[in-house]
Amino acid sequence: MFGNTRRIALAIAEGLAPFGPVVTANVNDKLAREATRSADLLVLGGPTHVHGMTRPSSREEATAWANDNSRNLTLEPSAPGTGVREWIKDLALVPALCAAFDTRMDMVQILSGAASGHIGHALTKRGSRAVISPESFLVSKDYTLDDGELARARSWGASVGKAMEQFIHH
Repeated sequence: MFGNTRRIALAIAEGLAPFGPVVTANVNDKLAREATRSADLLVLGGPTHVHGMTRPSSREEATAWANDNSRNLTLEPSAPGTGVREWIKDLALVPALCAAFDTRMDMVQILSGAASGHIGHALTKRGSRAVISPESFLVSKDYTLDDGELARARSWGASVGKAMEQFIHH
């Protein structure tokens, strides 16, 4: 919603790049659906809202937060559009392999929730196979990524690539 998930996705893509071609796209971009049709692996993530994936109501609330000047938040241009939950549901074909991530507040997971588990479950329910456990990347109370999260995302991207190779070669 505010750019952290996009930044994490780009860092994951950097870590995954040595393992093959990588396409990054927002679920509101036509490219996302097109790239998914021919992908071997889908790495999908989103922000955690109300313990899970965003909903239209939580995206509306994020828009209101961004409109509150005291919060110093900038909404990503496509944030009010389709969310990951709806995008997965509308996919005609899901790649054989997947990995899921999220961004969430830096607090005990039982309090914040984690969208990544819900994303992974939705993809596997559609027939994809997870190559690695879902991962959360942490955001501070002022809505900025915690120190070291971009480096951790690059490392996780490399781990996803290694795990994907294990699935492909076995």
